[in-house]
Amino acid sequence: MAHDSRAQNSPDARRGVQDGRTVMFLRFGVGLIGILLPPALPFGNWLAAEVMGRSTDGYWPGSMSAAYYSDTRNVFVGALCALGVFLICYRFDRRDDRWSTLAGLFAVGVALCPTSPQGATDVQRTVGWFHLAFAALLFVMLALFCLYSFRNPRSTQPARVSAAYLVAGVLILVALLLSVLAGATGVGDDWSVQPLYLCEWLATWSFGAAWIGAALELAAHRRHGVGQGVDQGVDQGVVQDLVPRQPDAAEVDAREREAQA
Repeated sequence: MAHDSRAQNSPDARRGVQDGRTVMFLRFGVGLIGILLPPALPFGNWLAAEVMGRSTDGYWPGSMSAAYYSDTRNVFVGALCALGVFLICYRFDRRDDRWSTLAGLFAVGVALCPTSPQGATDVQRTVGWFHLAFAALLFVMLALFCLYSFRNPRSTQPARVSAAYLVAGVLILVALLLSVLAGATGVGDDWSVQPLYLCEWLATWSFGAAWIGAALELAAHRRHGVGQGVDQGVDQGVVQDLVPRQPDAAEVDAREREAQA
């Protein structure tokens, strides 16, 4: 069959290409926030103290959430709001759309409900509980992306890539559990860098690396033209064409469509 340039240059095709790029950029944006935020908070506090001529003692917050009561409050809140917007705008398939919307709302909830300060009032403690709930749910949702969404058993995704996403998801959940234990027991509260912050750093870097990896994986498929539907279908949720397919994947999808009908 001769190549039809009109189909390639049609408005629908151009819209599909833009959608594919948007997915890639949103993935990269989510990942970049995850990578940059943990070191940015203590560095920002140290830099602000140096510029203002204050002591740099205690520049490292006890937790990432504790940055709300430091010089990097706006950085913390702004990054979480941006994360929330990226996640809410993220569209890939029906399941991921729901997960990303929930994760985005949780991220905004973390930003707008600050953690409880020292000597908190009853209202502040209540808001602090909401903060903890939103933060835990956010990490769980981001772990689900690593464990399920980015690992496609029906694609020709290399085993090492699937394993990397699996490790990232497990690390998020393990770090979340360890952070709960550290916060509940108070272990290392007298350390200059507290275990709670390190656990949050590990979880945040894990999801950041996974989302950047997913963006680069999609970019590689688009660049090398793997599959004829690489830039099609995102708008309607038919996104399996964004990854290389196994020979029987189309047949599996056909059976699923028949079952849903």
